[in-house]
Amino acid sequence: MMKQNILIADSGSTKTDWVLDGKCVHTQGINPFHQDEETIRGILKEELLPNLKSQISNIQSIRFYGSGVRPELEEKMQRLLAEAFPHATDIEAHGDLLGACIALCGNHEGIACILGTGANSCLYDGQHIVMNTPPLGYILGDEGSGAVLGIRFLNALYKNRLPENMKTAFEAHTAMQMPQVIERVYRQPMPNRWLASLSTFIHEYISEPAVEQLVVDNFRQFIVKNIAPYHRPDLPINAVGSIAFYYKDQLGAAVKAEGYTLGKVVRSPLDALVEME
Repeated sequence: MMKQNILIADSGSTKTDWVLDGKCVHTQGINPFHQDEETIRGILKEELLPNLKSQISNIQSIRFYGSGVRPELEEKMQRLLAEAFPHATDIEAHGDLLGACIALCGNHEGIACILGTGANSCLYDGQHIVMNTPPLGYILGDEGSGAVLGIRFLNALYKNRLPENMKTAFEAHTAMQMPQVIERVYRQPMPNRWLASLSTFIHEYISEPAVEQLVVDNFRQFIVKNIAPYHRPDLPINAVGSIAFYYKDQLGAAVKAEGYTLGKVVRSPLDALVEME
């Protein structure tokens, strides 16, 4: 049972879910690696605090698990949270991967993955992350992620490897053609979020064999490049994140094809993190 007056957050690149006394509040994603301090302060002040109102002074503890909270950035995130919640005396900030480990594996050894807007993975010994293949972000890596799925989809769409009717439907859905897509990806902010948002459209066509194969191949590349280096095919692959959750069947097919077994798959680690406090 969750203790009273503790605020718990699970933050990805796209959104942050905050839970206080069983109630959930949503803000945009917070990433101290990609966002400067003023941006994060603005999200906390303008999106989070107004939704907590009179409860703010009662918050004693904060547990923040977030994308981009590297060890060297934990102090920065803790300080920004302390500014927003001056009455809190117990504040911890950790990477979202540790939060995924706790939610998926508890105190047991396992492979934990995040498959959402971005992707990450690790080998967990039940207390600590003992191995981590660096995901490198959606330009250099992030295989298996929603952003890379969007990249693969657009590449296939405009290089005529998908049915023509899909291109017509996509351009009607987005009110964009190839020049506008190029502009959106290369010249507008947060292209990773936009690319990942295409997953909703892609999922509508998952019964199309070429689309399903594209999704499976994205997951297989994730396993080959990120999971295989752990040399633990005896352990099941567990995952959190919207991409893992909504494409669970395709993830299962990829896992089986690469000689692994699929373990626990959940959309968000938050429920488990709350339960453990």
